Amino acid sequence: MTSTAQQEISVSSSSGSRPVSKDAIINLDHGDPTMFESFWKEVGEAADITIPSWRTLSYFSDVSNFCWFLQPEFAHEARRLHNLVGNAVADDRFLVIGTGSTQLFQASLFALSPSDAPEPMSVVSAVPYYSSFPRITDYLRSALYRWSGDASKFEGDAYIEVVCSPNNPDGSIREAVLKSSNGKTIHDLAYYWPQYTPITAAADHDIMLFTVSKLSGHAGTRVGWALVKDVEVAKKMVKFIELNTIGVSKDSQLRAATILKAISDGYEDPDLQTKPGLKMFEFGRRLLSMRWQKLREAVKASGIFTLPDFESVHCKFTGETTEACPAFAWLKCEREGKEDCADLFKKHKILTRGGGHFGVESNYARVSMVDRDETFDLFIERLMSLR
Repeated sequence: MTSTAQQEISVSSSSGSRPVSKDAIINLDHGDPTMFESFWKEVGEAADITIPSWRTLSYFSDVSNFCWFLQPEFAHEARRLHNLVGNAVADDRFLVIGTGSTQLFQASLFALSPSDAPEPMSVVSAVPYYSSFPRITDYLRSALYRWSGDASKFEGDAYIEVVCSPNNPDGSIREAVLKSSNGKTIHDLAYYWPQYTPITAAADHDIMLFTVSKLSGHAGTRVGWALVKDVEVAKKMVKFIELNTIGVSKDSQLRAATILKAISDGYEDPDLQTKPGLKMFEFGRRLLSMRWQKLREAVKASGIFTLPDFESVHCKFTGETTEACPAFAWLKCEREGKEDCADLFKKHKILTRGGGHFGVESNYARVSMVDRDETFDLFIERLMSLR
């Protein structure tokens, strides 16, 4: 297995761009959510915002809130959307804004790690874990915490377990593996939205992380938020963000608030009920469902890959019984000798992220399902030709 220090995430001239020809390199290494572009073009002015040049000059947003850089408009729309979807308990929780959920993950580690402990706090997650967890944890070589690998193999009483559910990369629904009175958990719920998975209950955990990028596709806006039970933990998270970036861009927060409002309005505004095309979760669910069907057909035709199966369950938001349509496909190469799956794809000009990044063998690879239609269709075309 490749060590974390040796791994590199592929950023190339193909990142974020459309394939220029049938022979072009396809970059599906990232979860770049450009599939949502067509939806937001259809929404149009309802999700547009103009910010006058005189506005947002001050550092401060709401000095009555200890998270003084949180725009009240964003906090309102985030809670409104959670209440609409029913995916998380948002009322009576402290909302902390961050520059994406990555910063909030760092802030959570800072807040949960004792400053006077003789050893750094162990940070763990069950394999396959999100590839950035180890890199982010150890990036600054903090004396407060350190990456300690697979939660299922951890032996100890004090730890921070990161639970990603639905899980990146394999789409599985997860719960904490470890149980200890001295253990703490962070729940990364970036993909717990109806376009990706059935909503079975309102999540209610100590720290829950969300991000606009995976919710609506606005990855470039760089806004995430945390719902936190304990006020002292929330205050420490705010202090980390204050020291790290002196708050979060007001312009980004206002744009994100407008986006979240447009999503909720698509379901709650009577004037929009006659326009089913403005329901974002239906758009995402329909498109991902079609893509997963095409992918399973291509995988079956190739005869050399397998995919996880997902159980159909009742979704409380849609009222339907459906199976998950994750943002990533977790492919396993079934050829003898455990062939490197990412290398196999790379030979066919498809960039993916190999299993070593996620703490497992190299015969696995993660493939983004949320790129533009032309990129996805070209991927399926090449996948069908593999034997």
